Amino acid sequence: MYAIIADGGRQYRVEEGQELDVDYREAATGQEIEFDRVLAVSSDQGLQLGQPTLEGAKVTAQVLGVEQGEKIYVQKFRRRKNYRRRTGHRQMYTRVRISRIATA
Repeated sequence: MYAIIADGGRQYRVEEGQELDVDYREAATGQEIEFDRVLAVSSDQGLQLGQPTLEGAKVTAQVLGVEQGEKIYVQKFRRRKNYRRRTGHRQMYTRVRISRIATA
């Protein structure tokens, strides 16, 4: 059984027990969060598609903690002007484990 959810402008294909990184949100470790924008659910009864979302369907996840992504470097450069800037950035993510996929 799997579901396709939308969160933070992206879509994720999730299954129960799967761990994934979503956009950072202030949630304590061990807290449960719900994703209610469920686009599709595939189960033994077949595939259910929403238009655009499924009414009454929810995906529940447990927060495992906060993580940082890989460091990316941003460089600015103007030729012949003696202008060089290099900065780094690490995006914050919230790691969650999918605990339950519920349909209406």
